[in-house]
Amino acid sequence: MAGFTAVMLLSELRPGRMRAVMLGEREILLCRTGDGVFALDNICTHAHARMCEGRLRSTRLVCPLHGASFDVRDGHVLAPPAVSALRTYAVRIVDGTIEVAIERDPAAQEMRPASPDGRAGPT
Repeated sequence: MAGFTAVMLLSELRPGRMRAVMLGEREILLCRTGDGVFALDNICTHAHARMCEGRLRSTRLVCPLHGASFDVRDGHVLAPPAVSALRTYAVRIVDGTIEVAIERDPAAQEMRPASPDGRAGPT
């Protein structure tokens, strides 16, 4: 199982906003929606644009270059030209701090992302 790393305070990421953070050599995009906080790769799978320069509309993340869109909850493609999903990472909230596990844990796909009130649990 991957270890979690503290990346920022939950209060620093307002609902409906996103922010890129570095975790080691990897740039991760944090998105806070009404469904919780989500972490994805910050590079579009279609044309290598930085997703943090795009738009977040509810749970839809839109690439700034060609308009490909992804679901922040699981990274799957919602609209072309992208055909490959964005990689996602497990997130949890501990004492008001957002923590991300950089290595994908197979069980993480079975866990509900951190909710706005900081609770997490199975789907």
